[in-house]
Amino acid sequence: MGRDKHALITGLFLIVLVTAVTLIIYWIGHFERERNIYVVSTRESVSGLNPESTVFYRGIAVGKVIKIFFDPNDSGTILVPIEVDKNIVFTKGVFATLQLKGVTGLTQIQLEDAGTIPALLPPGNNPLSRIPLVPSITDKLMNTGEELLHKADHLMQRLSSILNTENEKNIGDILGNLKTLTNKLSELQVSVDKALSEVPALSTDARKTLAHIDDLTKDLRDLTREAKNLGKKANTLAETGNNAGDLLIQTTLPKVNQLLVDLQSASSQVKRVATMLENNPQALLLGPEQQSAGPGEPGYKEPR
Repeated sequence: MGRDKHALITGLFLIVLVTAVTLIIYWIGHFERERNIYVVSTRESVSGLNPESTVFYRGIAVGKVIKIFFDPNDSGTILVPIEVDKNIVFTKGVFATLQLKGVTGLTQIQLEDAGTIPALLPPGNNPLSRIPLVPSITDKLMNTGEELLHKADHLMQRLSSILNTENEKNIGDILGNLKTLTNKLSELQVSVDKALSEVPALSTDARKTLAHIDDLTKDLRDLTREAKNLGKKANTLAETGNNAGDLLIQTTLPKVNQLLVDLQSASSQVKRVATMLENNPQALLLGPEQQSAGPGEPGYKEPR
């Protein structure tokens, strides 16, 4: 009887000890921090993701995966509850991707916040507040791998058709033409260098020509100045000519006219004298004959 009682006490003690240790371990594991529960949802594959996988937020471990199961209301949707440190706050713009863990094939959840929706995301399993799992760059590459292989195969076929015998010959001809063109370019470079070496002499001739042009410009400037002086003198001479013409018309011409009148009168008198001498030369000594008075003149007597 005493042995049974001792065994019963020992069993109860062990049960209490195991329970206490379990509670202590659980308490120690949740003593330092409190955590919120969020749910990640996806309709894609979550291959490599396991419970207890680490959850990262912007590269920092903030929690872990609790479990993975199908949505009871929609068998096409996979739900992944995660626990995250309570001091981590998400907005409704947060999203999740799967990140490979080394070469083991295992994956981890990487959370990112786009910041496009400033409203805070409440924890819980509300279908409206679930975090969407979007394909990562690796997933996109794997999904498009078949298409990339098809395009690569098509590209190789095109390259094979391009690099046939005829095109190889054409490419060889093109390379030969390029070599010839390169040689001609070298010759052209030599010609250009030679032409450039003659540029200083041409520059000297150009400077001399410009000097001659400057001299001609100066001569033209002096000629223009002399032409202006001649124009002024011509204007002065014209004014003098106008004054002389006015003086000739107003003073000299009337005197000339009077002289001509006097010359005409004297010429008439000389003509009368010459006529008288021709008809009656003795009149030069005896004087002219007395003419009898004509009718109407003084001393006129009518004949009887």
